[in-house]
Amino acid sequence: MPSFVITQKCDGCKAIDRTACQYICPNDLMVLDKSTGKAINRAPEMCWECYSCVKICPTQAIEVRGYADFMPLGGVVQPMRSSDAIMWSVKFRDGDIKRFRFRTRTTPEGSIKPDAGYSTGTSDLKSPLLRTEPESTGKTDLAKLD
Repeated sequence: MPSFVITQKCDGCKAIDRTACQYICPNDLMVLDKSTGKAINRAPEMCWECYSCVKICPTQAIEVRGYADFMPLGGVVQPMRSSDAIMWSVKFRDGDIKRFRFRTRTTPEGSIKPDAGYSTGTSDLKSPLLRTEPESTGKTDLAKLD
């Protein structure tokens, strides 16, 4: 089921130009309706159901209803983010709520070095080497393409 916005909860991220869901949507479906000041999914039939908009929404105003084989009709899945984890709350039709917490970070925020300390290799754009090769592979004699 595609994502949909609960208009009573949505504040449009108090955005002038773009909302958080609009920024994160990989299919460019979420937009800010200037007349209402709220986010909308402009093409629900194109939604990938990736949950990116649901996870980023600061007011929890976006939902994706699960399929019957995943959860019973009328159930709702809602994520709650923190700086180091995400908790998924699954609410069933009978009112039961199950929560599942998953860590999203194992290192302090901002501590990762993108190049892992290796040299960034060559500046030759025609080189077949990857960014940190050959140092990161531990091999000095890499296969050559003919």
